[in-house]
Amino acid sequence: MTTTTTTARRPLPAALTLTPAAEARVAALMAKAPEGTVGVKLSTPRRGCSGLAYSVEFVSEAQPFDERIDTPAGPFFIDAASVLYLIGSVMDWREDDFTAGFVFENPNAKGSCGCGESFTV
Repeated sequence: MTTTTTTARRPLPAALTLTPAAEARVAALMAKAPEGTVGVKLSTPRRGCSGLAYSVEFVSEAQPFDERIDTPAGPFFIDAASVLYLIGSVMDWREDDFTAGFVFENPNAKGSCGCGESFTV
């Protein structure tokens, strides 16, 4: 006789944490999103003088291996190839008199360029 034991696994933490300000900005983006948009996606394409950059864009379909984070505004996706560069990061939205944009606190970043547009791990 064979006995099988099933162990319940705790949910894994999200690779990235969105602050309330970032969630509110994602909600504002989704409210104006083009028809057919299913969510917002973060990726880290190779560009800039340090090697990797942050890119946030609308997506019309979920990819099978992308990380999905459910937010009050809807799904937020992280590109599967970018997850390892972002684990433990915090994404915030900041505005002042001169600039507005997403800001990332990334514990994996070992350096960044002078203008802050790209980073290296």
